[in-house]
Amino acid sequence: MTTLKEPETQSCARRGFLGAAAVAFAGSQFGMLAPADAQSNGAGMSNVTALKPNPGTHTTFASLKQVKAGLLNVGYAEAGPPNGPVVILHHGWPYDIHSYVEVTPLLAAAGYRVIVPYMRGHGSTAFLSSETFRNGQQSVMAVDTIALMDALKIDKAILGGFDLGSRTVDIVAALWPERCKALVSVSGYLITDLTYWKDVPLVPPAEYGWWYQYYFATPRGILGYTKYTAEFAKLIWKNVSPKWDFDEATFDRTAAAFANPDHVAIIIHNYRWRQSLAPGEARYDDLEKKLAVSPVITVPTITIASDFDGANAPGTAYRSKFSGKYSHRIFKGIGHDVPQEAPQAFAQAIIDANTLAAS
Repeated sequence: MTTLKEPETQSCARRGFLGAAAVAFAGSQFGMLAPADAQSNGAGMSNVTALKPNPGTHTTFASLKQVKAGLLNVGYAEAGPPNGPVVILHHGWPYDIHSYVEVTPLLAAAGYRVIVPYMRGHGSTAFLSSETFRNGQQSVMAVDTIALMDALKIDKAILGGFDLGSRTVDIVAALWPERCKALVSVSGYLITDLTYWKDVPLVPPAEYGWWYQYYFATPRGILGYTKYTAEFAKLIWKNVSPKWDFDEATFDRTAAAFANPDHVAIIIHNYRWRQSLAPGEARYDDLEKKLAVSPVITVPTITIASDFDGANAPGTAYRSKFSGKYSHRIFKGIGHDVPQEAPQAFAQAIIDANTLAAS
């Protein structure tokens, strides 16, 4: 296992995060062309690192647990010392906790307590009541996170995520900054602006990239995703991570999480809600009003972009949404599932974010 730098060994300068966070972790394994200095300035200058997808060798988690939290019985993986700095890592769609199967032992070995929960509608996470609406709107996922932290008696944690997981950790950091020590968000600021999705059409090539959302808006989309869930997910994986030559076993480990009886309902509602085609629940209206103004995130943050982000990779479009200590990294050669394709670089970002918060 590659050794990651401990938080104490790195130095950070104020907001610029100019510390030489020398990534001594086997750069040759990634085909690195430049050291990950994590340099950034207020204008959004980014550190760019060339990587090759290298998911590692771990395939399972040592410990899987369940806890009642809010509306859910949450399934989650846990590793690391119980008294270590807490890291909570959120997956997206169509993914599951195995996106962090290699990141988790790296962080645990560095002294962190790592929690990786199944999002509602995935894996062993289940609703406590059959009467609860299967809601996938954005604020709900963040409420689930706060409920999990309360159930596990975690006051504050470093939060990391990608895809829907990035949206979730962004929202927690924005609405409950006192619960977020530091943030690592792939693709940056992903809090949904419903007005944008409803009233601002994109150029055709951009709209084409969201084809599945429009498919899900139709009755045929529900039938199709219900019947071909795994096939659908595999297509997304190939499209958004074209350089990642994942094997069948890797995909199958994640696809098993989609057998959750609430999976289709949660995913369909998430994307229909995003397009204002399905209502949320009134109990979350106050939270959504706060999110509608695109609140600035004040906690120390590292954002990560990959090839998936295309023209948005420099991060300048969302730089102003982060007002605290900040760094931006670009992982060239990596697709959308950043933690699974580049686990050591992602784990290093978590450690560096912790250092940033302490500087």
